[in-house]
Amino acid sequence: MHSFFSSTPQTGWKRSRKVGLRANSSQFTLEREPFRILGGSVHYFRVPRAYWRDRLMKMKACGINTLTTYVPWSLHQPEKGVFNFHTQLDLESYLSLAAELGLWVILRPGPYISADMDLGGLPSWLLRDDSMRLRTTHPGFTQAVNTFFDKLIPKMVPLQFKKGGPIIAVQVENEYGSFAKDQGYLLFIKEALQSRGISELLLTSDNINTLKSGGVDGVIRSVKLQKLTQRNIQELHGIQPRGPSIVMEYWTGWYDTWGGLHHVLPPEDMVSNVREILRRGMSVNLYMFHGGSSFGFMNGAVSNPSYRALVPSYDYDAPLSEAGEYTPKFHLLRDLFSQYNTRGDSLPDMPTLRYREAYEPAIMYQHLSLWDALSFAEGPFKSTKPINMENLPANNGNGQSYGYTLYVTTITSGGSLHSGDNVRDRALVFVDRRYIGVFNHQNLELAVPDAKEKRTLSFLVENCGRVHSGRDLDKQHKGLVGEILFNHIPLRDFTIYSLDMKPSFIDSLYQAPWKNLPENPSFPGFFMGRLFAYGYPSDTFVKLPGWEKGVVFINGLNLGRYWSIGPQQALYLPGPFLNSGINQVIVFEEQEGDYKVHFEDSPDLGMAAEIQ
Repeated sequence: MHSFFSSTPQTGWKRSRKVGLRANSSQFTLEREPFRILGGSVHYFRVPRAYWRDRLMKMKACGINTLTTYVPWSLHQPEKGVFNFHTQLDLESYLSLAAELGLWVILRPGPYISADMDLGGLPSWLLRDDSMRLRTTHPGFTQAVNTFFDKLIPKMVPLQFKKGGPIIAVQVENEYGSFAKDQGYLLFIKEALQSRGISELLLTSDNINTLKSGGVDGVIRSVKLQKLTQRNIQELHGIQPRGPSIVMEYWTGWYDTWGGLHHVLPPEDMVSNVREILRRGMSVNLYMFHGGSSFGFMNGAVSNPSYRALVPSYDYDAPLSEAGEYTPKFHLLRDLFSQYNTRGDSLPDMPTLRYREAYEPAIMYQHLSLWDALSFAEGPFKSTKPINMENLPANNGNGQSYGYTLYVTTITSGGSLHSGDNVRDRALVFVDRRYIGVFNHQNLELAVPDAKEKRTLSFLVENCGRVHSGRDLDKQHKGLVGEILFNHIPLRDFTIYSLDMKPSFIDSLYQAPWKNLPENPSFPGFFMGRLFAYGYPSDTFVKLPGWEKGVVFINGLNLGRYWSIGPQQALYLPGPFLNSGINQVIVFEEQEGDYKVHFEDSPDLGMAAEIQ
């Protein structure tokens, strides 16, 4: 049981690296020595770069030998001709750091990853092609994948095991068994990887009930689950009788959606499942080991049974909390994994925790109405009919990916508005800049008060997050996606503003006509205040009691949305996002504000409910 050879990328491989991870028998071998994957997922794009080392050292101290990470195409290629592999998205540095710390790597480059992200990590500009069929061999999709892989894969090739790097395996796409629209697709992805020089072990990964339809020849299959049952094991063994068994995602918790509860999995349930997986000689990867945060607007959504968007926290009730704290799960796993640490050394010491601070509240002292900020937005674009976000000429012709879009038209009477469920996902509706109600997936009708003269009618539409999985990925356009009827006649002649809330937009607001906070400020609006941090800034949590719904920006960085309906009640603000001294706090609030932003020293993820 304890014979599994667990060496590290740094020390143990004295011989030349000729044979990487192999799956020729009931257990894996690495350089022909038995090897068990004790893995954990940590997403570089959900952890501040300044904390990468801290989180991976804590992983090492838990007894984990393999890091797994997804690669989010949408973040690395935000526009067709723009690629970003620097700072927060410097994947090569992240994997080199893993190697330096003695962690192997399983890379999951997609192109579709799910990862509970907007559109499953696919860039929204793909949806500008009206005939687009995502995750198939549709030419528009395969060409885009090839362009992305031409940039990504050459960066990964030198980091492979046989070239002296940490990557011992690469996953082919993700959960294709549950999508399975195109027989030739997985083969295309497999060849796209291999033809660009990926030569390590390949694997696919699926939920147990779709395992049959998710494989491809010559690629080992792995499974995702939260409870290990006899049936699960038989199923995997039936499909792959001679290969080793790996649970590629053992779910340590789950994500949360707005209006729901905070999901938790009791520590003893988790560890008993992991113990059983290991007792059976299987390999395992914890999803997530450390979830981190879906900063900005990267969160996904679910549409079944009804539309619900994910919250910014990706804490996931994981062994390492969102802010990098040790949990009871961490300690139980460390005890369990130490029994599988074959070299007999004790595990590394647990890194000390950082201090967290409850800063003085930021008092909002300036206000900018949404209407006064429009001259800093992209646009206006004129259009007879409504245009969805993705098809706007914004963003260098790549369409708008995230945030809000304002649609303005005129009316000359009162009456009734019908959205026909063409609002994605939520619209505040204004007549002459006065709020009259909200459209969302449930509320499809609004009354407009009577008047004879010409008035402006405005819809502030928010993309709350595209769904991250399911078979409707092609239908994830946002904004106004069809006609809005006024007294049964489609509205026409729109002026459209793109409010994607990028750092460049927030920075440009420095020039805007901010006013001292009036007695009754208008909503929606931007509110500005200051946070003072002395010395070396600490982690803190942003709390907004008395505010309704909006977005928080610290020094121009989008921390994510807040919404009084919860469950999440505080946003994680990492110390590295702060400067010593003065920090700018901007809150975009849709409906009502308290003019004070609080900072606490502990998280508040809302009322917890055990995962059923």
